[in-house]
Amino acid sequence: MKKKIQLVSSGITIVDNAWGGFYRGGTYLLIGPRKSGRTLLGLQFAKECIKQKEVCLYFTSVRPKDLMIQAASIDFDLQHYMNQNQVIVVRVAPPTDLQEVENTDEFLVEYLRDIVTVVEQYQPNKMIFDELTPFINFVNLTLLQDVFIETTEAIENDSITSLFILGDPATPAANSIADTLALNSTGILYLSKEEQAEGTSGGKITITPNIGHTQGKFSANYHLEPDKGIIDDYAGKKKKTGSTAVTESGLQYQSLAELDIPAENYSFTNFYNLNDFQLILNNQIALYRSTGQVFTLVSFRLDPESEKQGLLTINQLMNTIRLSADKKDKICLISNNVVVMVTKEDTKTIGKFISRIQGNLPGTEPEYIEKVIPLISVLALRVDETIKNAEDMINRIILNSHTHRQLFL
Repeated sequence: MKKKIQLVSSGITIVDNAWGGFYRGGTYLLIGPRKSGRTLLGLQFAKECIKQKEVCLYFTSVRPKDLMIQAASIDFDLQHYMNQNQVIVVRVAPPTDLQEVENTDEFLVEYLRDIVTVVEQYQPNKMIFDELTPFINFVNLTLLQDVFIETTEAIENDSITSLFILGDPATPAANSIADTLALNSTGILYLSKEEQAEGTSGGKITITPNIGHTQGKFSANYHLEPDKGIIDDYAGKKKKTGSTAVTESGLQYQSLAELDIPAENYSFTNFYNLNDFQLILNNQIALYRSTGQVFTLVSFRLDPESEKQGLLTINQLMNTIRLSADKKDKICLISNNVVVMVTKEDTKTIGKFISRIQGNLPGTEPEYIEKVIPLISVLALRVDETIKNAEDMINRIILNSHTHRQLFL
């Protein structure tokens, strides 16, 4: 008998009111700068776990005493629940001797795999890792992705809901690392810090779904309130937790442009801006002329009506296509077109690619699919001798709007 995926309360107001909570067995990222309240949100998640009479495993790099003090600031007696074995605090020391290691990536792999070993030992219901940043400074992002998926799948298979806390990426390399984790997580919580007029700490919290949570992206202002923790001003109607909330049909999406997260902050690892995409495309055209190796450019167009109806944003379509495409395919967003360069010569590849898209859309309900599918169209253009350059090929596939056909006929 197939087990239903349940939503469980997270203790984070905007998550519980907008999404109905976290998915049981889901993997979530909490990203934000120092002093933004990341640890307090993690403790609120742990506190809510206790309310549900469940066991929480808490990885931290700070002294347990310091964590107890922070917990006390939100009226959470952490030591009491540690004594009752309801919260298990595991202190982890960040790697400090990476310069002495010949292969740092392989060294860090063992740290991530150790998480699974500890989880298997304690068998918690919820897990928090505060914070993961020092353990994911990989050079090889493919290896990072593989080991992160391996780690999270082992945790998810036991229906453990996990929250990984990361520092706000400050460099392009750190941003790529965060992207790699974000694209393999259930959802992302992002904190942007700002000083409030009263001098108290606060800012804006944005929640972004990657898998499920068809209600979409939401944002709200937040502030720190003594004895209560992080309080946000999200005013939406609270969604009920439980398995029925997973298939709720009230779809209210927000465009990424309406939020405080710039699109480039979460650019995909195989997603390129137009200049870089044209450069890659020109190289591929040159390769075709010298070796005869063919490739296909595929354009997916989203009708603006989709966003007006709150069904699907261009960024959600872009993520759907990224999940459906091969890792070697190159993706570029041009206006309301997601353009993909598919390098495999097998013509069946395009058909399989398109067929996977429906399964990766943010909603799976028949009612939703019926509404959104007619608003997505596709055009495939195979390279040939008449193609002059990248600009020519892109213009042919973008400007010929009348040749786009409905995605699924």
